[in-house]
Amino acid sequence: MSLAYKIKHWRNAHHPAFLDLLRLLLGVFLFLKGFAFMQNLAYLQWVLENEVAVNLSSGIIEVLMYYIAFIHMAGGLLVMVGLVTRLASILQLPVVLAAVFAIGIFKSPLNSDLWLSIFTAVLLFMFTIIGSGTFSLDNYLDDQTLN
Repeated sequence: MSLAYKIKHWRNAHHPAFLDLLRLLLGVFLFLKGFAFMQNLAYLQWVLENEVAVNLSSGIIEVLMYYIAFIHMAGGLLVMVGLVTRLASILQLPVVLAAVFAIGIFKSPLNSDLWLSIFTAVLLFMFTIIGSGTFSLDNYLDDQTLN
């Protein structure tokens, strides 16, 4: 029995199943958020122009709009199925942290979007560290290569 197999077996035995459900729900949320941004790019443009403290050119704002929508949709799908979860979470973190610090800070502390962004950032950071878990495409593909 190889060391990689022993480590993988221990990790799967000690990974709670509710974390996989939480990862799945986070992925669905991020995908739907990206889809909503894609459906309403004018709102996203308004947020980037009016809420961000830095004065950005229109070209940079347009690139940011499509980056945010794409990274939420693609990263959400990857997190949802558990494929390269750590990489997808790392790519999502700058967008979510920008939402927390640059956009959420200008509104009232009881703003529900701010707390949702903070919760999302915490979950993304957590899945960056622990990875995808037992019920994931990564785990399935690892089983195929180890056998």
